[in-house]
Amino acid sequence: MSERISPYFRSVLGSIPPYRPGRKVEGPGGRSAKLSSNESPYGPLPAVREAVAAAAAELNRYPDSGATELTEAIAGRFGVPADHVAVGAGSVGVLQQLLETAAEPGAEVCYAWRSFEAYPLLAGLSGATAVEVPLRDEVHDLDAIAAAITDRTRLVFVCNPNNPTGTVVRESELTAFLDRVPDHVLVVLDEAYREYVRDTDVPDGLRLYRDRPNVAVLRTFSKAYGLAALRVGFLIGHPHVAEAVRKTMVPFAVNHLAQSAAIASLAAEDELLERVEATVKERERVRDALLADGWSVPHTEANFVWLRLGEQTMDFAAACERAGVAVRPFAGEGARVSIGAPDDNDAFLAVAVEFPGRN
Repeated sequence: MSERISPYFRSVLGSIPPYRPGRKVEGPGGRSAKLSSNESPYGPLPAVREAVAAAAAELNRYPDSGATELTEAIAGRFGVPADHVAVGAGSVGVLQQLLETAAEPGAEVCYAWRSFEAYPLLAGLSGATAVEVPLRDEVHDLDAIAAAITDRTRLVFVCNPNNPTGTVVRESELTAFLDRVPDHVLVVLDEAYREYVRDTDVPDGLRLYRDRPNVAVLRTFSKAYGLAALRVGFLIGHPHVAEAVRKTMVPFAVNHLAQSAAIASLAAEDELLERVEATVKERERVRDALLADGWSVPHTEANFVWLRLGEQTMDFAAACERAGVAVRPFAGEGARVSIGAPDDNDAFLAVAVEFPGRN
């Protein structure tokens, strides 16, 4: 009997860890506060539920592969031409489309670190070389990123606000950086948390991109719009960028229910943004309580806070888990804690008050 030979796989797979989503835990009395995934604590609005229920009657049909109605709704909402819009299965899906569009072996992809943890995973899968530039005081070091750009650089990701620190880069520094970036490099402003920004000096990428053919903006329906389960993200950029990204979308990647829910969410945006404002108020309450208790917490413009815990990170995450609170730990670095419902936030703060370490 001949020896069985396993199928050949790409060698890069051995060096790429799987993406690990935020966990859900259960503590005493069945408490389960899931503050590990930056989700909205609110369920879908009635109008969105109705749209999804109506769309469910057509589950036997393929969705519109071009997401035409959704594309037009996004274009109308943000005041851009429809040919500037490309959609995908969440912002992660659009990130993968971008890498399939521009990255390849020998190319470089540059981003701050620590930032969104999907960047190195997707860059590695594309075959490109990831160039990680350390944060400076928990903020993007744009000067260092600009210095790291070479003639091999294809993409630069600027996560603003940054995940997981919640910190931002402001208009003067971002525009100065964009002025330094060569034309051959596509700069992607990842604005997944844009709706939570209250600092008026944080630029809206949709204003910056208009005069810059090598700048595109990434947004999502997963956070403020509360559609994390349905996976809808979109890019807005100049036609040559959006067209290239549309070419790399997996056919029917944005399903029929997701398209219907996203369109309904845009129509109900005023009500949704009231929920966002409630989350922002909770964010400030949680951060103020942590500061009063002696924690050092970066100013955040997202729907989470960041605790730089170093070697105490996993101990803190375990203490939270024992109380039925799930946070997102990054071993040896820190923990990201999403802003949830007030009771869940209070459960987290109760653990933080008792934890012996302070950062």
